[in-house]
Amino acid sequence: MIRLSSQCMLLACAGLIALTAAAQAETVRVTIAEYSKGTGPYFEQAAAEFEKANPDIDIQIEVSPWDSLQQKLTTDISAGTNADLSIVATRWLLDYVQQDVIEPLDDRLSDEFRGRFIPTFLTPSVLNGKTYGLPIAASARAMYYNKDVFAKAGYDAPPATWEELKTAAAKIKETSPDVYAFGLQGKEIETDFYFNYAFWSYGGNIIADGKSGLDSQAAVDAAKLYKGFIDAGYTQPGVTSYSRDDVQNLFKQGKVATVITAPFLSNQIKSEAPNLNYGVAPVPAGPNGDQATYGVTDSIVLFSNSKHKDAAWKFLDFIFSTEMRIKFDKVEGFLPVNKEEASAPMFADNEDLKVFAGLLPKARFAPVIPGWEEIADSTVTAVQKVYLGQDTPEAAFKDAATKINGILAK
Repeated sequence: MIRLSSQCMLLACAGLIALTAAAQAETVRVTIAEYSKGTGPYFEQAAAEFEKANPDIDIQIEVSPWDSLQQKLTTDISAGTNADLSIVATRWLLDYVQQDVIEPLDDRLSDEFRGRFIPTFLTPSVLNGKTYGLPIAASARAMYYNKDVFAKAGYDAPPATWEELKTAAAKIKETSPDVYAFGLQGKEIETDFYFNYAFWSYGGNIIADGKSGLDSQAAVDAAKLYKGFIDAGYTQPGVTSYSRDDVQNLFKQGKVATVITAPFLSNQIKSEAPNLNYGVAPVPAGPNGDQATYGVTDSIVLFSNSKHKDAAWKFLDFIFSTEMRIKFDKVEGFLPVNKEEASAPMFADNEDLKVFAGLLPKARFAPVIPGWEEIADSTVTAVQKVYLGQDTPEAAFKDAATKINGILAK
C-alpha cells in the first residue's frame, strides 16, 4: 500500500481544488476588432486583470481584422458558434436587431452605469428606444497639415475653407513640387465619407426626406472641387488606388501636406515619424460656412444566445471603468466615451484631441438604416467614376441616387 505524507495529501487536495475550480469557471468568449497592433495585447491584459479578481470567470479573447470581421460574424451567427460578446460597427446594429441576435441592455444599465457615458457616443447604439450596444470606440475626423510645407508656401496657419486650401495648394505645388497638397482617399473603408467632408460643407445630406442626397447641386459642387484638385495635380496620382492607411502613410512620409482622418494618426506619428512637424485643424468649411466632421462609434454587443450573460456583463462593467477606458484609449488614440475619462490629463491637456473634441457638436454619423452598406458601396462607385474621369458628377450621382432610392424604398 502506498502511504502519502500529510504534506503530500494537502498538496494533492489543493491541486484537486484548483482543477475543480478551473473546470467550473465560466468561459466568456469575446470577439475583438483589431484596431492596431496594441488591440490584442490590451484586451489580453484586461482579461488577465479581470480573471485575477474573478477566478470563477475565464475570458477568451478572439481578435479579428476589421476587413474580415463582418464575414466572420455572419458565418458564426449562422452556425450558432458566435462569441458571447463582440465589437461591431455601430452601423451594423440594425441588421442584428432585425435578425434578433443581440440582446437589449437596458435591464442591466443602472443609472450609474449609463451616467458614465458622454451621451453623444451612447446615442447611436439606441434603436427603437432600446440600447443594443455600448460605445467601445469613438472618433471624429479633422485635417492634419504639415506645418513646414505650409510655412514654405508662406502660411503660418492652416486653411479654414476649401477655397483657401485650393489657393494654398497652388503655392505648395510651386514651393514644394515633391509634395502633394491634398491627400485624397479613393478606395476601401470610408471613401464615401472622405467625399462627404466636402459634400456636407456644400450643404449636402446623405439622406434627405427619405431619399438620396447625391442627386443635388451640393454633391456636384463637392465632386467638382475634388476632381479639380486631382486634375490640377494637387492630390497624389491614382487616388482610387489609395486607402485610408495608404494616404495616412503618405502624410507620415511627408509626401502629402494635408490629410483628413482620425485621432489615432497622432499616435502613429509620434511613434513612426516623431520629427514630423504637424498640426491638426477642423475640416475646411464650404462657401456658406457649412462645416462638419464624421462622427464614428463602434459598439460592443451581447448576443442573445449567450449562456453566460451575467458573467459577460460583469466583464463589460470592468472594461468600461474609467481606469480601463483610459488605458484603452491611450493605446488606440480614440476619443473618450467616459465623462470622467474626458477630464483626465491625457485628454484635457492633449492639443490634438482638443481639436477633435471641439468638432463633436458638428459631427454627423452614418445613418443606422437597412441596406446602409449597399448604399455606401453605390456612393463609392459613383465617386470613383468621377475621380477617374469615367463619368460626369451629374450623371454618376444621378445613377447612384436612383439605385440608392431603390434600396431605401425596400
